[in-house]
Amino acid sequence: MSNQNNSTSNATWFVGASFGGTDDQTQRFLAESIWEVRNPTEKDMALVRSMRQGERIAIKAAYTRKHGVAFDNRSRTVSVMGIKAVGTILSNPQDGERVQVQWQEVEPVREWYFYTYRGTIWRLLPGDWMNDALIAFAFEGQPQDLNRFRNEPFWRERYGTASPEKQRFEWTDFYEAVAEKLLTYAENRTPLVAAIHEIGKHVPKFQILQDKFPDGSTGPLKDICPFTAMGIFNRSMTDANRKLIAGELAKFLGVTIPVPPSFEGIPVLNNQRSWFFAYADKRGAGDIDALWRVFVAANQLVDGDQLDTRDAFIRAYDETTQVWGVAWNLSTGLYWAHPWEFLTLDSQSRHYINKRLGLNVAISGQQGPCDGREYLKLLDDLRSRFGEDGYPVHSFPDLSLASWMYKDLADVPVPAGDIDTNAGVEHETEGEVREAFQVAAPIIPYSVDDILKKGCFLERSEIDRLLDRLRTKKNLILQGPPGTGKTWLAKRLAFALMGQKDDSKVRAVQFHPNLSYEDFVRGWRPTGEGKLSLADGVFMEAIKAASKEPSSKFVVVIEEINRGNPAQIFGELLTLLEAGKRTPNEALELCYPDADGKRRPVHIPENLYVVGTMNIADRSLALVDLALRRRFAFVGLEPRLGPVWRDWVVKECAVDPARVADIERRIAELNDQISADARLGKQFRIGHSYVTPAHRLEAGDTKKWFQQIVETEIGPLLDEYWFDAPDEAQKAIARLTQGW
Repeated sequence: MSNQNNSTSNATWFVGASFGGTDDQTQRFLAESIWEVRNPTEKDMALVRSMRQGERIAIKAAYTRKHGVAFDNRSRTVSVMGIKAVGTILSNPQDGERVQVQWQEVEPVREWYFYTYRGTIWRLLPGDWMNDALIAFAFEGQPQDLNRFRNEPFWRERYGTASPEKQRFEWTDFYEAVAEKLLTYAENRTPLVAAIHEIGKHVPKFQILQDKFPDGSTGPLKDICPFTAMGIFNRSMTDANRKLIAGELAKFLGVTIPVPPSFEGIPVLNNQRSWFFAYADKRGAGDIDALWRVFVAANQLVDGDQLDTRDAFIRAYDETTQVWGVAWNLSTGLYWAHPWEFLTLDSQSRHYINKRLGLNVAISGQQGPCDGREYLKLLDDLRSRFGEDGYPVHSFPDLSLASWMYKDLADVPVPAGDIDTNAGVEHETEGEVREAFQVAAPIIPYSVDDILKKGCFLERSEIDRLLDRLRTKKNLILQGPPGTGKTWLAKRLAFALMGQKDDSKVRAVQFHPNLSYEDFVRGWRPTGEGKLSLADGVFMEAIKAASKEPSSKFVVVIEEINRGNPAQIFGELLTLLEAGKRTPNEALELCYPDADGKRRPVHIPENLYVVGTMNIADRSLALVDLALRRRFAFVGLEPRLGPVWRDWVVKECAVDPARVADIERRIAELNDQISADARLGKQFRIGHSYVTPAHRLEAGDTKKWFQQIVETEIGPLLDEYWFDAPDEAQKAIARLTQGW
């Protein structure tokens, strides 16, 4: 096979050979030395036209498998991609539909797991480790490093090698099993309805199965949708009753997976609106059938995300959202059935996605649910981020759980849920659709132990001292050379001070030369009508929140506090920061009145703390104002290399144990040189963060990683340090990698 025109920058293609359903064209493509796509979209045509002579191409088949995989998948469904043929593109006629290919059949089909793509055309560029691994697997016969893939963030919770006690979301197995069994009742719901009525006889206060008919009479519900069936144990009730109902339903369905011990982070229905359809007197003739259709279409989409199954799901989804009572709840029902594949868009999840993740959840009509195409696009957008180590969440269950625990200073209210009762009055408010929601989240304790466990190289006594100074002085600044973990530590100190992890009580802001009093405290803001209105900034919002909850601690974290003009940004509140002036007696009027035009004195409450960070090696910044120094405790952080750092980077970051001591020695020698230089000094040393990988390294990558850090991060910094002695900078850079 010729690769004469292929280069490391060229794309590699993984393409489908199905013309719908089981119409596999692979053998024809091999015989005719072509590959083509039927009924291409504009996007498909653009991709086909971009295929170049000499680029490599493979025929793939994407599907799922639950049994017989090459690793312990705990009987969970796994994405698989079979490589059926590989080849090289010979020519492209630029018609947007086909290319000439020199093929070589792969016998037997080689199966690749996890990192798959079910669309017809997948364009891969080299350079990303997952792409490189797949290309080497398909074209060079290299084995897949299954352990590395299964322990990546997106797959770790389902398939990773972590011990069982560290695995979350065990409830998903039970929910998926219930949904799978419910599929068998899609065409005949009578036994299912009868079984649910029977369950109702054994559960106290189980009164949600009475229907209201067009003639004004009432009686037992005669039909049910799959989501309402799952909803009988996903309502606002005690965990004991949820387990009882779930257990009874599982027994009827033949589900052998145990009922979950906990339901934390799973959205529930409001007791006053726990059906996905209306009473019979207002119900459309095909409403329940539509709910079953989208349930079946979702299952088919999970089994094989092809163009036809995707379009079928979109049609079914859009049809179902027109059923009265469904609205946003449809996404929650899909999430119950397939929690790893579908996203719940209950009110708290939407709030979290918009405010924390910065993604837009589309709406239709008057705050109605997004359509099916937009819903799938949101799923795709989130999946593309889940694999990033630094992303806040890594799966749909993770997102649901995070939204359950997420709060901010302007948090949305949680609907009332009648948590301790099963009773509830179904359809109490006929004209209102009540959304699924999540009950109050628990307190998550946070202490010095949690800071130490997450990669802090300070001693416990040092952290205790920082917290003591913060409690006493109310205001603390962490200062030190670049890379000493100031930003990393600031927010964690805030959580340890509060004794719990609660983002709603921590506000973060970065100072910069253009930040003003109006931005930080209060000032005029433009409105949508082209007018100006008075609005509070971050600090005033924190003051008001802390004043409302005097028994809780609140923290404002200020990054790079010396990059702005603190005296100008704080204004009159700089005086009130002082620990001894945190009382109403010391209150001052602000430059701007309240929104109603009245001037009310303001004081900073005792339970509001400020943690700032400051890079003392930045020569472009002025010295900190003496008035600010008097009101803050200043604590210096230094480079922390040593036994704790070595253990961490070896165990958690997979740095080569044979090289870690050498890296430490080289950085230490560089820091000694910097400290001894009269033009620089200790404040310019290189911090440990530079040589602490943000993500786990691939085996054998330590040398490459360190060289890249020197070339792209430490080197440019040294050039800046010795801008007037470039030869000295270059010698220092060369010594860092000498002999490597």
